[in-house]
Amino acid sequence: MNKLLPLAIASALLAGCASSNGLVAEGSRRDPATLSAGKSLGNAKVSDAAWPSERWWAAFGDPQLDGLIDEALAASPALDAADARTRKAIAQAGLADAARKPSLGAGAQVLGLQIPETLAGPDLGGDFSVAELLTLNFKYNPDFWGADKAKWQAALGNARAAEVDAQAARLQLAANIVRAYVALAQAFDAQDAANAEAARSDALVKLNQQRIKAGLDNTIALNQNQSASAAARQQAQAAQQQIDALRNALAALVGAGPDRGLEIARPMLATPDVAVPSQLPSDLLARRADIVAARWRVEAAQHGIDASKAAFYPTINLSMMVGLAAGNLGDLFGSDALLVNGGPALTLPIFEGGRLRNQLMGSNADYDLAVANYNQSLLGAIREVADAVQGARALDAQLASTRIARDTAAKAYAAVAQRHRAGLANQLDVLAAQKPLLQLDQQLAALNAKRRTATIDLDQALGGGIALPQSNTTAPNTTASN
Repeated sequence: MNKLLPLAIASALLAGCASSNGLVAEGSRRDPATLSAGKSLGNAKVSDAAWPSERWWAAFGDPQLDGLIDEALAASPALDAADARTRKAIAQAGLADAARKPSLGAGAQVLGLQIPETLAGPDLGGDFSVAELLTLNFKYNPDFWGADKAKWQAALGNARAAEVDAQAARLQLAANIVRAYVALAQAFDAQDAANAEAARSDALVKLNQQRIKAGLDNTIALNQNQSASAAARQQAQAAQQQIDALRNALAALVGAGPDRGLEIARPMLATPDVAVPSQLPSDLLARRADIVAARWRVEAAQHGIDASKAAFYPTINLSMMVGLAAGNLGDLFGSDALLVNGGPALTLPIFEGGRLRNQLMGSNADYDLAVANYNQSLLGAIREVADAVQGARALDAQLASTRIARDTAAKAYAAVAQRHRAGLANQLDVLAAQKPLLQLDQQLAALNAKRRTATIDLDQALGGGIALPQSNTTAPNTTASN
């Protein structure tokens, strides 16, 4: 071994024909401190405890929703696929680690050989000979330039990224279920509003018919109200269709058949408050699955560059075979049967037709792409947080205005109803006063659904409280198992 190192160094000096000069990566990771968001989030409630918990959906206060998500996390085929991808990436890292280590194998073989007399003469040729062999084969590639280590670290980084992607799939599944559940609640509210409007229109139709019989009215108002009643029933039917479709969607999300959706009762959802953490955007680096995975892939790509650079240097392979060989089994274990073969072998890249340079160029491009994806993930994360907070803030203002309008309409309706009971207003006045109240109820239901969706968006934008393996700026010291 002492003779190998000088030989390798001398060979490296001769490798100038295969040069990596001038090939460098150009990408650089964005500093999150440069992505200011203080003014955009200035009016939002700030709290150190505002990061979502691992079961962030519990804030909606619906036990049925909690059960659906638990069921999905235990049985969804989408998660099975993500877990399988993670296991495959870990296995690939294990293969890269195994390539760095010595190997030892044993073999047994029976050889038959006959050399023609025309080639070896009558002394050696013409006879068929049989030899028995027992061998031990040893192979080891000293990683002088760190190429194998870099390949293993790159594979390990990709495995960690796949692990994070699997966690992100869980967050996405939970978010999809909550969104479908919120839409289901809105569909029930829309059905209620449509049924109420149909009942109001039917009452108007009945009054119109009475007034026509009494000679007090014509058929214009009757036809209008009959049309409104039919339209309201169509809206109620459309809402029922949406309810059925959303129940089917939820059943599929939890990994069950459509009959599971029939068991889902009407949602009973609260509307959580929103707040942003005090450490934005820097803490997103450790909490957002896409950012953490992107950082792992940047590190993996950097190790890929290291491996490509190491390929410009010579490689030394050590191999040895020790065994026993004899013409018959009785002589196999004799002292004269020892067979030894082996030694170092050196491979020196001189002229590669541009293969090594193009390989390094590709590794540099992979790194630049990984950095660009990381920067894009960081920008997207900040934007999603800002969109969710600003959306929730705007919806809170709309909800407040709509509630004031609804309270005013309710007072007007109550006043007309009281006048009707006192004989100072007729039933037409009451039904006319009811219309804006029903319309505002429908608007409130839609705004509440949007406001709950904004909460989902914010919880997801803040990472969903999932535990993520963190990346390092240095090589991980975790070793893969054999």
